[in-house]
Amino acid sequence: MACGLCDKPWQFVTNLYRKSRCPMHQPARTLASVTSEQIEHLHRRFKQLSRDQLTIRKENFDSIPDLEFNPIRAKIVHAFFDKRNLRPESDGLADEINFEDFLTIMSYFRPIEMNMDEEQLDRFRKEKLKFLFHMYDSDHDGKITLQEYRNVVEELLSGNPHLEKESARSIADGAMMEAASICVGQMGPDQVYEGITFEDFLKMWQGIDIETHRNQDARSLPQHGDHRALLL
Repeated sequence: MACGLCDKPWQFVTNLYRKSRCPMHQPARTLASVTSEQIEHLHRRFKQLSRDQLTIRKENFDSIPDLEFNPIRAKIVHAFFDKRNLRPESDGLADEINFEDFLTIMSYFRPIEMNMDEEQLDRFRKEKLKFLFHMYDSDHDGKITLQEYRNVVEELLSGNPHLEKESARSIADGAMMEAASICVGQMGPDQVYEGITFEDFLKMWQGIDIETHRNQDARSLPQHGDHRALLL
């Protein structure tokens, strides 16, 4: 079973992005800034997935070899149809997505441009982290609970034959304690940390280069204890 980099959501969609051979540098939501050549390259990839139909449905992802043994396959596919990733102030799941929706999702994985100013970099970073946050907030309640975090970690590390389920759970519990420490500070004996909000998620990643962390191998986490790298 595949593991490591191939299991991580960021790596899979980045690979899908690269297979389009399209250096799309602007957010897909601003289609006016995308060149006709860029749109043409991504449209070819869209047509391959949709089998020349106008929309893509979840079953179209069954034909992607990279996803076949991915332990979080369902979460990755779900993210393409999560309305929170497609339009502001939207929720729920779409039954199918069109080409413009596909461009919107792919825009989250475009590379950083060297000429981005601080405001653009900050917005770029928040967009990427919000996409990941939505992937792990499976019940759409605006928080990643301990159980949701445990589920993600157990799924991500299921391809590691040397790691027991209880160890994966300990990693998730440790990450949640770390999040509470960073975001809440000293907690009282009766105080309960209900889960990681998006604001908490941003605090956890403050000052961390997500482009570097996303290239770390998930199999090394039990040794190094970097819970954040696992999510990328």
